[in-house]
Amino acid sequence: MPVNFRCDCPITSAIDILGDKWMLVIVKQMLVDDKWTFKDFIESDEAVASNVLSTKLKMLGELGIISKSKLPNNKKTNLYHLTEMGLSLAPVIVELALWSDGNLRPMNPILRNDEGLEMMKANKQAFTEEITKRYKEKLASIIYSS
Repeated sequence: MPVNFRCDCPITSAIDILGDKWMLVIVKQMLVDDKWTFKDFIESDEAVASNVLSTKLKMLGELGIISKSKLPNNKKTNLYHLTEMGLSLAPVIVELALWSDGNLRPMNPILRNDEGLEMMKANKQAFTEEITKRYKEKLASIIYSS
């Protein structure tokens, strides 16, 4: 998939790919919320429209951020999972969560303040490594279960 980048700035180039309303939400859903199938995404709290979800999943796949395969025990259902490139966004997701907690709570008083957020605040690198490890383990268990 050819991408039209606006300029040579690394930040702007990343935003050209990930700056859409849904791209990082989908990555976060996969990494943190255990979303694996189209149905999982549709039923999530974020409520992405099915046509938008289809487009974004296709784009993420073409960009190499996610991969698609079939569930081992249900060949009709697609399994979407993060590639290594997609998993490398884990620190970005963690930083966004910390930034949101530190800056958006007054504007959004219903922001979650759970154990995961406290773990992020205490040691964001360890938290990032843990969610990445957990993701890979869950993916392996899904792929190798029959």
